[in-house]
Amino acid sequence: MVALVIALALFFDFTNGFHDTANAMATPIATGAIKPKTAVTLAAILNLVGAFLSTEVAKTVSGGIIREGSDGVQITPDIIFAGLMGAILWNMITWLKGLPSSSSHALFGGLIGAAIAGIGFNSINLEGLMQKVILPAIFAPLIAGIVAYVCTRLAYALTSRHDPETGSKLTQKRGGFRTGQIFTSSLVALAHGTNDAQKTMGIITLVLIAAGTQTPGSGPQFWVIAACAFAIAIGTYAGGWRIIRTMGSGLTEVKPAQGFAAETSTASAILASSHLGFALSTTQVASGSVIGSGMGRRGTTVRWSMVGKIALGWLFTLPAAGIVGALTALLVKTGVVGVLIAAVAGTAAVLLMFFYSRKSAVGHHNAIEVEEAGQAVRFAKKKAMARARAEAKAKAKAKAKANPEAAPETPAKAESPADAEADAITTKDVQR
Repeated sequence: MVALVIALALFFDFTNGFHDTANAMATPIATGAIKPKTAVTLAAILNLVGAFLSTEVAKTVSGGIIREGSDGVQITPDIIFAGLMGAILWNMITWLKGLPSSSSHALFGGLIGAAIAGIGFNSINLEGLMQKVILPAIFAPLIAGIVAYVCTRLAYALTSRHDPETGSKLTQKRGGFRTGQIFTSSLVALAHGTNDAQKTMGIITLVLIAAGTQTPGSGPQFWVIAACAFAIAIGTYAGGWRIIRTMGSGLTEVKPAQGFAAETSTASAILASSHLGFALSTTQVASGSVIGSGMGRRGTTVRWSMVGKIALGWLFTLPAAGIVGALTALLVKTGVVGVLIAAVAGTAAVLLMFFYSRKSAVGHHNAIEVEEAGQAVRFAKKKAMARARAEAKAKAKAKAKANPEAAPETPAKAESPADAEADAITTKDVQR
């Protein structure tokens, strides 16, 4: 049973990886800062590295939410097995729908439901649950969204360019943010490894404590850290393209400055929570940052209907995973036959959702349709501007040859007719 639970925990870690790839890489993929395949490879490597950097969150999971054996409460591998089933099934459902739900809260919900059904309410450490899970879940996305909003406004204000004489708006040069996104998204991926991989470490540690092979209150062993690090890295490399599409273009149209601000806010919040031992939802933080950055850029709109769907997913994550965990716990209490039925039913459900997803497959080739269209428009606009400049220069030379005396002397820094004509071209003209 212990071996079965450890294998199931590592599979949950794998689903956590591909479910949360979007947290780090959706915005740089959407803006064209990193190619899709390169992005998921980089995220996988940094998740692997990040998993070795801290174990505070693992200790919270293994001893801060479910009581390990104090007050007469004894968690068993059967209960942990039931909790993992609830978490995995909810992860698969939200992945299929493309909703950036919280893998962390699915895990906690599954464990809490299974523990209540299998042992009783006294198995739950309510104080630890409130301090380490509930309160961070409420405030973290709000704080990240506000910080991303402020950072986005600052980014656009500090890089705004106007003509000193006329005050007219000049072409904005914000390409540096696209390069900066490579570093900020990498920091988010590293932070994700420090936070989310530890949750599975905590689960396996809890199993070992429950089985009597590890003393209560101790941290994860090295082989547990290594196994969880590789599991989440492989899952990240698989890429959760459905959720990447939602995070990259479903919430708002993301520009490089926005992406830079959102990723900086996300990484800061996650790294701080990892240090403090808060089992934070990286998905909620990343979603809050993307929404905040969208509100911070003028002329863009936040797709509130999608925000509403995501918020509903957040609201139902804990209870939905808890119900599945509780039902599974009641089933496994019947004995070996119950465990086998739960394992077979869970496996069948996962395979069914996977094969159903193949009917409308989303991959690196079609997860960023919006950005590809935007790049095509930008390319066409640059081409049209270059053609306009060339035609204007040719006309100016022809006019100068025809009437050399009438040709005015143009200062070196003055705007040429070609530049004026090119600046008048808009994206709408190119699209027409």
